[in-house]
Amino acid sequence: MNLKNLVRAAVNRTGFDVIRVHNSPKRTLLGLAALDVGTVIDVGANQGQFARLVSGFFPRAHLYCFEPLPGPFEALSNWAKTQDGRVRCFPMALGDQEGEAEMHLHDQHTPSSSLLQATETCHRLYPQTRAESMARIRVSTLDQALEAHIGAMPEAILLKLDVQGFEDRVLRGGTQVLSRCRAVVLEVCLDLLYQGQADFFQLVELLTRAGFRYAGNLDQTYGEDGRVVYLDALFTNL
Repeated sequence: MNLKNLVRAAVNRTGFDVIRVHNSPKRTLLGLAALDVGTVIDVGANQGQFARLVSGFFPRAHLYCFEPLPGPFEALSNWAKTQDGRVRCFPMALGDQEGEAEMHLHDQHTPSSSLLQATETCHRLYPQTRAESMARIRVSTLDQALEAHIGAMPEAILLKLDVQGFEDRVLRGGTQVLSRCRAVVLEVCLDLLYQGQADFFQLVELLTRAGFRYAGNLDQTYGEDGRVVYLDALFTNL
């Protein structure tokens, strides 16, 4: 074992790891940082956490952000007003059909709110999801919501989904938009956190049929026993 591996092994035993900063996923977005992204579609934007992050990589990109909950939407809209008109906000959820639905609002942690009911596993791992109320929200499809915009969107287009187990429905309702995208980032639950949630292999199949390939994980969250609970997966058709 050479010196580099010895040092890394010693650091690993303390619970940390050593990586090269220049090729860290947080720095390169698994290669996306080198792509000339002109449009970002952020579904499940909450207060704009991902939108703000990705704006640092693509400061000239136009952003289309979807968030159905009034509180987070207000924060998202206030940030959008500071972005010189390049961020559009839509107060709705997305799925595979239009209408209205009851959303499970997690009062103590709005980013984990979902159109699907959280499981006991979710409550056990994340106790802040137990405090829940119901919110009536508008639901559209990705294709319908962006029908008037998709033709004028600057390329390349990056689609991000963080919809708490509802990812397969959003993809099924967005085949036309998806055909214009070069990359997709989506959160995938590996533990059963929501009833009826999308399965990783179902999502791979949907995206493979659309011409994408799995390109790795931008990030992943671990349980106390070391297993991966959920991850942010990247798919590309580059």
